[in-house]
Amino acid sequence: MPHGGTAWLATGYEAVREVMSSPAVSRAAAAENPAIPRLLPEPPPAGTIMTLDPPEHSRLRRLVSKAFTARRVEAMRSRIQKAVDELLDDMVAHGAPADLVRQLAVPLPVRVICEVMGVPVEDEKHFRAFTEGIMGTTAFDSDEVKAAMGNFFGYFAQLVAERRADPTDDLLGALVTARDDDDKLSEQELVWLGVALLIGGHETTLNQITNFTYVLLGNPARAQELREHPELWPRAVEELLRYVPTGAGSAFASLVTEDTVLHGVPVAAGEAVIVDLGAANRDPAAFDHPDELDFHREPNHHLAMGHGAHFCLGAQLARMELHIALGTLLDRFPGLRLAVPEEDLTWRTGSLIRGLDELPVAW
Repeated sequence: MPHGGTAWLATGYEAVREVMSSPAVSRAAAAENPAIPRLLPEPPPAGTIMTLDPPEHSRLRRLVSKAFTARRVEAMRSRIQKAVDELLDDMVAHGAPADLVRQLAVPLPVRVICEVMGVPVEDEKHFRAFTEGIMGTTAFDSDEVKAAMGNFFGYFAQLVAERRADPTDDLLGALVTARDDDDKLSEQELVWLGVALLIGGHETTLNQITNFTYVLLGNPARAQELREHPELWPRAVEELLRYVPTGAGSAFASLVTEDTVLHGVPVAAGEAVIVDLGAANRDPAAFDHPDELDFHREPNHHLAMGHGAHFCLGAQLARMELHIALGTLLDRFPGLRLAVPEEDLTWRTGSLIRGLDELPVAW
């Protein structure tokens, strides 16, 4: 690994599932080891929802899961549709060519997660910069990553202080109540939980909107299939999640806490193991013709949203955002196309998440 030495790598579908569900594989132990093998310059912060094991992880997860129930997510459908319509109206007003990253992919998930959490949407420029620093693999050095973490922590601590002075009924307000009235989490857990939710709630989805659109523009027959058969959209979102890798891989390894066997391979206590979800989602042992984009694929038990205790909390919300954003985009712009030669597109480098810097489109 670029930092922290060597780790076992799981690439097969069943091997990845086994690693992610094994009680002998610990994220918490890894986070407590500053030399853990990882892609990022800095080790992950201990004690966050991303780096705890059950039952501590389960405790934090219960505190926020009510904000992402199927009923609450469905109640947001009309507001998400309204946001997409407004953003595309603005794109039309701007005129072609337009950058889909700036016009749709970034502002939509930012608006949505800010509404859920009660974070001021006008603070986007601040927390986007903090997020890019934290998610950088080679774009930032260790000191810059530490500074981004500290700035994000300070920013969210200020939001918590504001909620204490002026309580609200959003998710952030509920978490402050859980801290102050119910003593269900520590102050550090409260702040890092908020940071993790804010990053997770927009960073991956914005890149998926961009990357999925790029893939659909490169597969016009599949895009036309969705225009003619919109009932395929739920399956299409799942297939795009499977087909399009979202990142460079796991940010950091997990630590094996006892001698064990993972997918037939003996792994000793103290060794590290990392998973590649993108490779698992293209495993021919798990998916027929895995390198084909097939909107009729069923079943489609991909691992893009994770597996086991750390399955993505906001999976249903992300699916809805992707469905509405992509469905509206294709339906409204039947002539949607790249506005520049494909070879002129630039991909972000030095970041854990794979995505385009810009996606210029015309219609």
